[in-house]
Amino acid sequence: MEGSRVDAAAGGRRWGEGEEGEEGGGRRGGEEAGEVSLREWLDRPGRAVEAPECLHVFRQVAEAVAIAHAQGVAVGSARPSCFVVSPPFSRVAFIESASGSDASGSGSGSGSDASEEADPDASPPRRLRDGVNRGEDRGGKTFPLRTVLAMELNWYTSPEEADDSGGATFASDVYRLGVLLFELFCTFETMEERMRAMVNLRHRVLPPQLLLKWPKEASFCQLLMHPMPDTRPKMSEVLQSEFLNRSRNSLEEREAALRLREEIEEQELLLGFLLQLQKRKQDIADNLQDTVALLSSDMNEVIHQQSALGQSEYFLFELDKEVYSGTVEDQSDCGSRKRFRHELPAIDMEEQNRNLEECSGTVPSSVLIQETVLSKSSRLMKNFKKLETAYFLTRSKLAKQVGKPVNRCYQVVKRTTGSPVVTEGSSIDDFALEGHYGTRQRGWMNSFLEGLCRYLSFSKLKVRAELKQCDLLNSSNLVCSVGFDRDKEFFATAGVNKKIKVFEYNMIVNEHRDIHYPVVEMSNRSKLSCICWNSYMKSHIASSDFEGIVQVWDVTRSQVFVEMREHERRVWSVDFSLADPTKLVSGSDDGSVKLWSMNQAGSVGTIRTRANVCSVQFQPDSARSIAVGSADHNIYCYDLRNIRAPYCTLVGHTKTISYVKYVDASTIVSASTDNSLKLWDLSMSQARIIDNPIQTFTGHINTKNFVGLSISDGYIATGSETNEVFVYHKAFPMPVLAYKFSVTDPISGQEIDDPSQFISCVCWRGQSPTLLSANSSGNIKILEMD
Repeated sequence: MEGSRVDAAAGGRRWGEGEEGEEGGGRRGGEEAGEVSLREWLDRPGRAVEAPECLHVFRQVAEAVAIAHAQGVAVGSARPSCFVVSPPFSRVAFIESASGSDASGSGSGSGSDASEEADPDASPPRRLRDGVNRGEDRGGKTFPLRTVLAMELNWYTSPEEADDSGGATFASDVYRLGVLLFELFCTFETMEERMRAMVNLRHRVLPPQLLLKWPKEASFCQLLMHPMPDTRPKMSEVLQSEFLNRSRNSLEEREAALRLREEIEEQELLLGFLLQLQKRKQDIADNLQDTVALLSSDMNEVIHQQSALGQSEYFLFELDKEVYSGTVEDQSDCGSRKRFRHELPAIDMEEQNRNLEECSGTVPSSVLIQETVLSKSSRLMKNFKKLETAYFLTRSKLAKQVGKPVNRCYQVVKRTTGSPVVTEGSSIDDFALEGHYGTRQRGWMNSFLEGLCRYLSFSKLKVRAELKQCDLLNSSNLVCSVGFDRDKEFFATAGVNKKIKVFEYNMIVNEHRDIHYPVVEMSNRSKLSCICWNSYMKSHIASSDFEGIVQVWDVTRSQVFVEMREHERRVWSVDFSLADPTKLVSGSDDGSVKLWSMNQAGSVGTIRTRANVCSVQFQPDSARSIAVGSADHNIYCYDLRNIRAPYCTLVGHTKTISYVKYVDASTIVSASTDNSLKLWDLSMSQARIIDNPIQTFTGHINTKNFVGLSISDGYIATGSETNEVFVYHKAFPMPVLAYKFSVTDPISGQEIDDPSQFISCVCWRGQSPTLLSANSSGNIKILEMD
C-alpha cells in the first residue's frame, strides 16, 4: 500500500508514526517548525503567485520523483497532499513512500495497486489529520477533507490510468507534475472555479489569465500533460530543461537575498533588544545616581546636626562629667531602658535609679556600648529592606509636601483635672531634647529618625507579671476588654463570664501570690463586650453587653447608677469622651451609633448606618467628633453637629473593621479582619473619601476574631490569632516586638500549641512601656517592652 512505502529519496517518514507521535504528547511533528501540507499551502486564501518560489517548489518535487525513477520506481503519489512545505525557503519534504510499489524496475513501471490509488484516505495531508470533521468553505459550500482528497486523486490521475485502470508509470508521474505546475501558477477564489478549471485541464484547456501572465509556464505544463504518454519528456529531460535551469540562478540569488535579509533582521532585532536593555539600565542608573545624591545630601544633613549637637554646652558638660567619673554610662541600656513619663509613679524613677546604680562601675562602658550597637545593628540588618522602603516612602512624602508647613505632632492638652498630659503623638523625651539642644529641625528627617530610634529602642517583650485567678479552668473565661483607670492604679477586665473585675496594678506586679483576687467584682446579667473608664471620675466605668445594654458603674459602690436600653441588638463598643467626660458613645449590631449624656435620660443623638457597628471612639481633644468602624469595611468620621452624613470616609480595608483608635486629632489607626492595621491622616485630603492610608501594618494574623488594639506614644499593640501579641510603631509597617502566650497541658504540664486560642484584648498603661494583654482562655499578662 502507498501508506507503507519508504521514501525513495531516503529518510522518509511513515504516516502512522508521525501521527502517533503527535497524539502521544511528543513534539507535534512539523507544527513547531511551521510545516504545512502542500495542499494547504496551495489552497491558502489570498495566496500570491511568486514565480521563483513556485518554481523552487516544483523543482524539489521533480527532483524527488527523478530520484525514484532513477531507482526504477514509479512514485504514483506525487500529489500535493503527500508533501509538506516548511519555511523559510519553501523546503519540500515527501511524506509518502515509493519502495513498496509493485513496479519491478522496468521502464514501463507497471505499478501500484489501483485500489489503493482509489482510496482517498490512503494518504491524508499531515496537517489536516482531524479528517472528515474538518472542511473547507468555498463559495458557500462545505467540502469535507475526504471529498477534497478524492477530487485531488481524480485530478492527478493520468488519462491512461483512467482508461485502462493501470498502475502508476513514469509517464503518469510526469503528467502529475504538469498538474502540480498548473496549480502552482493558477489561483482561484472559490472551489467551483477550481473544479471547472481542473475539468478543462483534463482536455488541456488552460485559463486565459494563465496563458497571458505565465506563457512559458503554461507551455511547459501542456508539454508535461501531453495525452500521448510516450510524447511526455523523461524526468532527466525535465530537470535539464531550459525552463527549470534558467530560473535556478535567479532562485539561488533570491534565496541568498532572503538569507541576507533574515540575518539583517536578526541583527536589527538583537540591536533593538540591546538598545531597550541599555535604556532601561540607564534609567536605573540615573535613578540610582539620583538616589545616591539624595542619600549624600541626607548624610550631610545628619553630620551637620550631629556636629551642632556635639558643640552644645549641655553635651560638653555631660561628657566632661562622665569622663571625670572614669566611666561613660550608657543609661539607655542599663536596667529596663524605661523612658521618663510624667504619668509614671515615683516608684518607676526610683527603680530606674537603682538599676543605673547597679550598672555604674560594674560593666566597662565600651562593652555596654558595643553590645548596644551590635544588638541594634542586628535588628536593623534583619529588617533592612523594610526600613529602606520606609525611608524612601518618608522621603517621597517630603517631595509631595514641598511648600506646605510641617505640622507638629507634639501636643500638650489640658485635661479637666488641670494636670498636663502628653497625647499619643508626643513624648516627654522630645520636650527634654528641645530644652537641652534647642528646637529640633522640623521635617521628614527627624520624623524618620524618631521612628527608627523608637523601632530600635526595645528588643523584646518580657512578662512583668501574670494574673493568677482561681477559675482558669472555666470554659467561659474569654476576656473581651481590659482597661486602666484615670491614674493607672487599677485595671479592669470584662468578658463572657458576665463579670467586671477590678485589680490593683501595684499589688499584681509587686506581690507574688498564688492567686490574685480582684479588689472589686461586679456581676452583669449578660456577657460583656467592652468597658471604658471615665477620664475624670476615677470610679466610673462604662460597659456594653450582648443584650444591647449600656451601663455606667460606680466601682466604689459596686453597682450600676446609669443604664441605657435603646439599642436593639448587641453593643460592641462604648467610649467616654476625654474632652467632655459627661459624653458617652456606643455602637451596636443594629447599625446605630448612640450618643449619651450623663446629665440627661435617653440618648441625645442617633446615627443610622447601613451595617453593623463594631467600634466607636471620640476624638481625643474634642467631644464633637467621633470615628466609627463598620462591618462594611469602611471607617466613618462624623461631626456630631451634623450627623446626617460623615464628613470623611476611609476606604481601604477588605473586611470588617474591628477597631478604630485616634493617635491624635488628625490621625487614626484601624484594625480589620483582613490581617492588617492601617494608619490614616485626616489632614492629607480635603475630599470626603480617603482611600490611601499612610501606612499599612502587617505581620499578625486576624481573620475572624476581635484581637484588641491599643496605642501609646506611637506604639501600636494588637493581638493575633496565633496567640501572640504584636507591637508596631507608626513609622514602620513591620512589627517591632512580638510575644507568644504559652499554653500548658494541665495533665502533663508541658507547653503545647493550641491553635484555638488567640489574643482577645490589649491595653497600654498610659504612656509607659507596660502592656496589659489577655487571651481567649482568660490568661492575663502584664508585659513590658525591654
